[in-house]
Amino acid sequence: MHCPFCRHPDSRVIDSRTSDDGLSIRRRRQCPECGGRFSTVETASLNVVKRSGAVEPFAREKVMSGVRKACQGRPVTDDDLAILAQRVEEELRQTGQSTFETNDIGLAILGPLRDLDEVAYLRFASVYRAFESLDDFEAAIAELRADHRRAPQEE
Repeated sequence: MHCPFCRHPDSRVIDSRTSDDGLSIRRRRQCPECGGRFSTVETASLNVVKRSGAVEPFAREKVMSGVRKACQGRPVTDDDLAILAQRVEEELRQTGQSTFETNDIGLAILGPLRDLDEVAYLRFASVYRAFESLDDFEAAIAELRADHRRAPQEE
């Protein structure tokens, strides 16, 4: 870690604390060269393996943009999409893995999207579950209807 004041290539950790959400660590550091103090925040990185084989860092913005297309014309706000992307990231982190294929992320989106908007869910699911016919759509709709019939009994 380079010192932000003098660019010395080393620093000493003075204090470490876990963040409130438990997903990151805040470290207080001191430069041995100039004595300057600064903080860093460390998080475990998630990586995505693209279909081409390229690896890139996970980005909530990409989740939001992909889902935004399925939500066109639906009553879904950018705040709703941000919450959905956060839920997807938290679900991925809970698996304990650090690398995911794009298809795994698409499948992880389905649950939160279903809770958010069922029409957008069907649009998105048709791509990530590779619907090939109307029968696939009918089966997904029948599943949604069955869940609606069960929901009032659970309350």
